[in-house]
Amino acid sequence: METVTVDPAKSIPAFYAGQSILLTGATGFLGKVFIEKILRSCPDVREIFLLMRPKKGLNMNERLEKLLNLPLYEKLLEEQPSNFEKLIPISGDVSEKELSLSVADRQMLIERVTIIIHVAGDVKFNNSLKYAIFANTRATRDICILAQSMKNLIALVYVSTAFAHVNEPIVEEKIYPPVTDWQKMIEIAELLDEHTLNVFTAKYLDYIPNTYIFSKNLAESVIQEYSSSLPCAIIRPSIVTITEKEPMPGWIDNVYGPMGLFIGGGKGIIRVAYLSKTVNEDVIPVDVVIKAIIVICWKLGLTTFTADSTVFVLNGTNQKYMTYQSCIELLHSVVNELPFEGTVWTPHTILTDNFVLFYVLTILLHILPAILIDFILKFSGRQPMLVRLQRKLFVVSRAISYFSFRKWKYSDTNRLTLMSLIPPENLDMFSFDYSYLDIKEFGKHGVIGVKKFLLHEDINRLEEARAHNRRVYLYVTVVKTIISIGILWIIYKWIYCCTS
Repeated sequence: METVTVDPAKSIPAFYAGQSILLTGATGFLGKVFIEKILRSCPDVREIFLLMRPKKGLNMNERLEKLLNLPLYEKLLEEQPSNFEKLIPISGDVSEKELSLSVADRQMLIERVTIIIHVAGDVKFNNSLKYAIFANTRATRDICILAQSMKNLIALVYVSTAFAHVNEPIVEEKIYPPVTDWQKMIEIAELLDEHTLNVFTAKYLDYIPNTYIFSKNLAESVIQEYSSSLPCAIIRPSIVTITEKEPMPGWIDNVYGPMGLFIGGGKGIIRVAYLSKTVNEDVIPVDVVIKAIIVICWKLGLTTFTADSTVFVLNGTNQKYMTYQSCIELLHSVVNELPFEGTVWTPHTILTDNFVLFYVLTILLHILPAILIDFILKFSGRQPMLVRLQRKLFVVSRAISYFSFRKWKYSDTNRLTLMSLIPPENLDMFSFDYSYLDIKEFGKHGVIGVKKFLLHEDINRLEEARAHNRRVYLYVTVVKTIISIGILWIIYKWIYCCTS
């Protein structure tokens, strides 16, 4: 039988046929979705090496097996189960020097890898400067050093963040000067102890709001430095959220960023948030980001690399704009239709950009009720947890507020150019345009996804959840009526005392 050869320039799956990929951050949100998409849409990929950190009580294969049991992989398991055999777990840790790779594994990667997707990193805003530098900046340097040794490397894609350059009101698709020298910063992080480095953190960060963005800013500069000897690209996604449609709408596995606040708001736990009503929330579906990464690799791999090649940068930002206020209102309307189980109050969240008002309302609407409920829980023999939860949500609200009080514009020339290059027969599979998105439908999928994959609620129990919500509404109405009568009675007595 005659074999038909497909031109890789005219077919993205044909380009990936026979490629060996090294994926860092395989157990993270983006990494999981990348594995699913590449195995399903580019089934002839040769192999994917997954850099995974050893976990207590689980070896590499057990970690991988646990990962592949997620609902995310059900479609792939049904359609192409043999493709899972192409996944090769590699023991490593991005927070350790030289990625903590064994000599044998390092040599195997050098011999076989043709594409690197560097997703791994520390995404917490409040981690120590030392850890953020190790996990985000030094790890990127060590990936580049490893890449330089690879015999057949054709593409290295680094996943940065749209907020890496917060001092630029208009973020263009180019490399910017770093906030400081990344080499010196790595040396300082290795030299100083944790406590000493924490003392100097504010000085090092300068105008940057947290260690995450600081270390990602420096990592972009690392990529720039090594781009003279490596075919590099950077993608800068904004807040990555639920899948739009692949492999299913609404899949999510974390509560990073605004997601935790929205869940708290939907359950009636969060009554006030320190957010601007008028600034747009910049979110992008995770499957859209993954398709963009796959297409960037394809473009990079087909481009002849020269020493004067520049880093290809793509801003992966919002194509459907909604203010935080509109998002909250949409969430509440959807939650009324598809309620969460175990709501404690009717969903309603006050947004304010006045910190004093936010603090006062947090005490009145969050902390005092949480103390009361925790007291009841303790009295009934259950574990008190609401005050601890409210403390965490307060920290999250403060961290997110920085981004909600500032507006950035992003150029999208490279994004539009890249989309125009996608072969017509691959558009359905790899287009990362979502300007057509129905926001209400997306919100519905989001709530269903949160219920199923994060809260593990049964969608068939909607009627019981609605009945519970009706009881909560009645309870809230009674409480508000009693409080209103009490306030009116106090005012009446005060007026009576003043006039008599």
